[in-house]
Amino acid sequence: MIAGEKYSSNFGSAAAPAGREVPIGIVAVRSGCGIETIRFYEKAGVLPRARRAENGRRVYDNRDVARITFIRRARELGFSLSEVRGLLALAEGNGGTCEKVQSIALRHLDDIAAKISDLTTMQTVLNALVTRCVQGDDTACPLIDTLSNDSQPYSLETTSEIHI
Repeated sequence: MIAGEKYSSNFGSAAAPAGREVPIGIVAVRSGCGIETIRFYEKAGVLPRARRAENGRRVYDNRDVARITFIRRARELGFSLSEVRGLLALAEGNGGTCEKVQSIALRHLDDIAAKISDLTTMQTVLNALVTRCVQGDDTACPLIDTLSNDSQPYSLETTSEIHI
C-alpha cells in the first residue's frame, strides 16, 4: 500500500475517484447505513480505519461510500462478514475473477435454499401446533404441552417424530 492511501486500489471496477472528504453523518445518508453500523464495520475489519479530520472526527471519501454501500447491500442479501471480506478482496482486484465471486454467491444460494427448507418445515410444524390450539379446550394449551413434553421426541429434521 502506498503511504497515505487507505487501499491499494479504488474499490471495485466502477468506483468513483476519492473526491473530497465528508463526515460520517453524510456518509450514513449516502450509503444507507447507520453511523453505529459504519463504526461497527470499521471495528469488524471490513472497513479500514477512517481518516480523522483536524477536529478528530471521522471523514470518508467516495471510495469509502462505495465500499460501505457494497457491505450494506451484501449484508442485506445475507452474506456473512467473512463472505463480505472475501467479496471485498475480489472487488479490490486481489487476484479475483467473476468466477470466484460466482462461486461464493452459489454457495450462499445453497445456504439460503437450506434455510428456506428449514423455515418451511418450521412453518408446517407450527401451523399444526396452532391448529391444535384452536381445536383444543381452554384447560391446557396443546402448543405449550407439546413444546414442554420431554418424553415426546421432537425434531424439525424429522417431522414424523412430532406427535401433533
